[in-house]
Amino acid sequence: MASSRLDAAGLVKMKTLEEALLLWQRLNSLVEQYALAVQRSQNSQTFLATIRRTLPTLAENLKMQFAMIADIVVGLNLASSRGASEGVRVRTLREGVAHIKQALEIAMLQTKARHTIVEEKADELADNEGATGDEDGAKSPS
Repeated sequence: MASSRLDAAGLVKMKTLEEALLLWQRLNSLVEQYALAVQRSQNSQTFLATIRRTLPTLAENLKMQFAMIADIVVGLNLASSRGASEGVRVRTLREGVAHIKQALEIAMLQTKARHTIVEEKADELADNEGATGDEDGAKSPS
C-alpha cells in the first residue's frame, strides 16, 4: 500500500492555513456576536473594534504564502470601516467571512494536491520485482 505525505513546503503552507483557520473561527464568532448585538440594539462597537483588530492579524499571517487571500481579508477590513448602516455592515462582514473561509478551504485542497508525495513501501517493490521474474521487470522466456 502506498502512503502519502506532504513535502516541506506543503507542511509549511498547511501549518499557515491551519493557523489562519483558527483565526477565522474566532473572526466568525465575533461577526455573529456583532450581528446579535446589532439585532438586539445593544452596544456593538466593542465587537466591531475587535473584528477590525483581528482582520489585519489574519492578513499578516497569510501574506507570505497566500497573498490573494490576504488581499481579501484587507478588503473586508476596509469594507467594515466604511460608513454604512449596521445592517449593511453585518451583511458585508458575513459575506466577507464566508468568502475567506471558501478561499482557505480551496487553498488547503490545492496545497494537498500540489505538495503530496506518494511513497511505496520497499516490501511491495520487492514483491513486484519477484513476481515478474527478473529484477529489471522483464519475464524470462520459457
